[in-house]
Amino acid sequence: MGFLRDKLKQKLEEVTAGVENLLHENDTPSASANAQSQQAGDDEVPETTYPSQYGANRFGSFAPESSGDVKWYVDGASYFWAVSIALEQAQESIYILDWWLSPELYLRRPPAKNQQYRLDRMLRNAAERDVKVHIIVYKEVEQALTLDSRHTRKALEGLHENIQVFRHPDHIPRGRDVLADLRSKVQMGTFSLAKLPQETLAALYGTKDDVTLFWAHHEKLCVVDRKLAFMGGLDMCFGRWDTNSHPIADAHPSNLNDIIFPGQDYNNARVYDFEDVSNWENNKLDRTKSSRMGWSDISISLQGPIVDNLVDHFIDRWAFIWNEKYKEKDPGKYALISADAPQQEQSRDRGYGDNPPYPEADDYETPFHFRQHARRFMGDTDDEDRVNRRRSSEHPRRSMKVQLVRSCSKWSAGHDTEASIAEAYIEIITNAKHFIYIENQFFITATSNAQKPVENKIGKAIVDRIIRAHHEGEKFIIFVTMPAVPAFAGDLKSDGALGTRAIMEFQYFSINRGGNSIIECLQRAGIENPSDYIRFYNLRNYDRINTSDAMAQATRDAGVSYEGARRDYDDKFGRAIDDDRNHYESSRDPYERNRGDDGYGRGRYEGDRGYERERGYGAERGYGGERGYEDGSGGYGGGRPESDEYDVQGGYGDRYDGGRDDDRYGGRPNDFGGGYRDEGYRQSSRYEDGGYGGSQGGGRQYSQYERYQEAASKITDSTWDTISSCYMLNGPDLHSVPWNGSPESEIDAFVCEELYVHSKVLIADDRVVICGSANLNDRSQLGNHDSEIAVIIQDKNRVESSMNGEPYRASAFAASLRRYLFRKHLGLLPDQRWDAANNNWTPVNQHSVNEYDWGSDADRLVEDPLADDFLAMWYKTAKANTKIFRKVFHAVPDDTVRTWEDYDQFFSEKFVLPGTEAKLAEEGYEKGKVDYGHVVKDEFPGGVEEVKEWLGRVRGTLVEMPLNFLIDVDDLAKEGLSFNELTNTLYT
Repeated sequence: MGFLRDKLKQKLEEVTAGVENLLHENDTPSASANAQSQQAGDDEVPETTYPSQYGANRFGSFAPESSGDVKWYVDGASYFWAVSIALEQAQESIYILDWWLSPELYLRRPPAKNQQYRLDRMLRNAAERDVKVHIIVYKEVEQALTLDSRHTRKALEGLHENIQVFRHPDHIPRGRDVLADLRSKVQMGTFSLAKLPQETLAALYGTKDDVTLFWAHHEKLCVVDRKLAFMGGLDMCFGRWDTNSHPIADAHPSNLNDIIFPGQDYNNARVYDFEDVSNWENNKLDRTKSSRMGWSDISISLQGPIVDNLVDHFIDRWAFIWNEKYKEKDPGKYALISADAPQQEQSRDRGYGDNPPYPEADDYETPFHFRQHARRFMGDTDDEDRVNRRRSSEHPRRSMKVQLVRSCSKWSAGHDTEASIAEAYIEIITNAKHFIYIENQFFITATSNAQKPVENKIGKAIVDRIIRAHHEGEKFIIFVTMPAVPAFAGDLKSDGALGTRAIMEFQYFSINRGGNSIIECLQRAGIENPSDYIRFYNLRNYDRINTSDAMAQATRDAGVSYEGARRDYDDKFGRAIDDDRNHYESSRDPYERNRGDDGYGRGRYEGDRGYERERGYGAERGYGGERGYEDGSGGYGGGRPESDEYDVQGGYGDRYDGGRDDDRYGGRPNDFGGGYRDEGYRQSSRYEDGGYGGSQGGGRQYSQYERYQEAASKITDSTWDTISSCYMLNGPDLHSVPWNGSPESEIDAFVCEELYVHSKVLIADDRVVICGSANLNDRSQLGNHDSEIAVIIQDKNRVESSMNGEPYRASAFAASLRRYLFRKHLGLLPDQRWDAANNNWTPVNQHSVNEYDWGSDADRLVEDPLADDFLAMWYKTAKANTKIFRKVFHAVPDDTVRTWEDYDQFFSEKFVLPGTEAKLAEEGYEKGKVDYGHVVKDEFPGGVEEVKEWLGRVRGTLVEMPLNFLIDVDDLAKEGLSFNELTNTLYT
């Protein structure tokens, strides 16, 4: 095993050294080293006081410390699959809180195989089983956001009387003249929050009790039968579903039914914002030219006593909104929810199956001996090892200590302000002993009272903890992963990106600029190299859009464009629900055929193409030695139960066999995961499955979709529809991936985009986790702004680990989540299929423990977050990936872009942005510009092979955050425009 790790380290050194040789450039000094020293401001923090109504609960939360089981999900594919199982099995009640809820969201993919798993259909089916469905969504300011909560309410309440939807708060604009001016701006397309006068902005959002309603209900929560809960960073809405591999291409010229991201779910918020979401198929993004933006997120499911607190929170929210709005507005239509569970529910257990509830967690630790049974890597193990691992995973466990914390106030919940999430962040940071990992959508915080308008003092807690470590000679590191750019559309230099730049400026002022940032405070405290203690990272990835010759041939033969046929496909799978059960077609695809791949373009990883060739980090078949993943034992925690309905191929580390017959794509029986059997379903004819024929009614007899599918079914295409597997563990050599077309067309097909970090997680010392909906900014943390929920998770089940080279007993929950995230970012996880469900895709009440391959070679590489070898791998991978994306795609933001002049030379003069006027776009192409996100091919005399030489060295998605980006611009956000105090508050 040691020899394999040595090989991995050696390969990593070769990769990073190769990047250096390709670049022939010296490292630029870090932004930390270049940060300017300025005078410190007032760093006094008021004494923390907890709201009296919550008594002595830790962190000032309304909820005391509780207990339960918690299971994590990284990214949307596994999470939404688990939610779909729970909704399918609901018997009494479903409670949902969401910032945005899209009724047409598919919880399982591809949609063509999983029509019954569209959210609105699942909720209707539950309601028809007499399940009471209660939903609360944020009521947006329509001029500012495109969520269309009105559509959410109408679409869902129209399905069944058992579904009830509340929207809150009501924004009641005031001021006739102000509103007339506002309507004029909206109609003229000149509306911009960042430019609105203070009076207009306040009038737009409305007020209540002298509070301007800028703020949102931001919680994400789903509780089923009052015993099983889901929460975290993922709303059940468009744009959130994704896999660990984050494919950003989704063109399928050989078969439109292979589409994974239908309609507006194929979104790139850096290009176009969501628009007209009630017509979900209305997507302006041309997926033959533009990539989507990947979505990285974390959520959890919970069972046990902690769910009671979540139920209390929901019922309290429902009652507050009912009393404030619906009691008088719709008398008799809605009612309060009883705090007592229904009698039939009381007679059932609280989600533990056949096992009695666990005792409350106490102070002593329960040994958790996973590692001694999981020394071999995934599939490279014998039957005896698998039996041992299974016995290990069945070791008696203790319930975790879990506490609910929240941000709420008078406007959001009718209570005095509670900011227990912020209190938890500060206390956990202050008491951390070894490391902190923060993964969050935002990073806006203050180190002192001098950083107005920012108020939350999480930044001060970070500074104080690092200074203490420095004075005491401790090895202590904080890792922060966040988005490169906020997910708002527009060229960063454009007038429309003022709000985006405002958020970026607040974040840079929190990190390394403005005089009172974290890094500047550390430097004033005598820490010469703050990067020894804290570093910031982004995520970014690439893909290749399948615009090979097959697309052109099918288009010619069918007489319709691919995008036209694709829009017909979206219309088919996005149409409104009717009462005709025959609307659901067969799960068999009449257009499938044996292409020699798995249906998403990942061909057989055989021979010279794929696993058997030396490449990437590993030798032969990567980390796993000669046998790689063929064994199929996969699984995180060593083996699955012998009679497990989820024992499907492709689990954690299984390789794909490449076969693709009628039932293998999507490849799951209808009763998989709780099952959906409807006698109304029928086998359809060829065109009924493909389009609008048969008894469906109301459609054309031979649609563009049908014509295209008929033509495509006669074409053989070996081109892969995504190559996201190439930067994952044991992924294929990029040079071996087939392309049917010219080298010029292939180089044009490569695309790149930031991988958007939407997580809201903190992990400290591999012992404690904060996970919920709260961002790291004032909006989420102050309590009287956005409403939020989070939980503090302390797992007393221990795993033997190491910390800074010393033996260490880590929390199984925290350690497995942190290691999994690190491996994903470093490309140390295998490619994840969208339909390869395993035990980790189930709710916590079905499999209460995340399976994880403790002790595998990939796991050992990330086991110790303070080990010099790990830190070298983390730093070098981020640096190498950063340089590659700079070279190949001119990705911004970038450290070499320090001024707007640099920005023009590096970016603006290279790309034509989507939405550019046709004449200007044509002029740009004539000057050698390329479409946004594509390869600047004039810079690669070696053509596509040279591009592959660069991209083949990318590992994972980790890149350095460019702390020097536009650092020499005096006023990054305002650019001659003046913010008012209210606008500032909106963006913090």
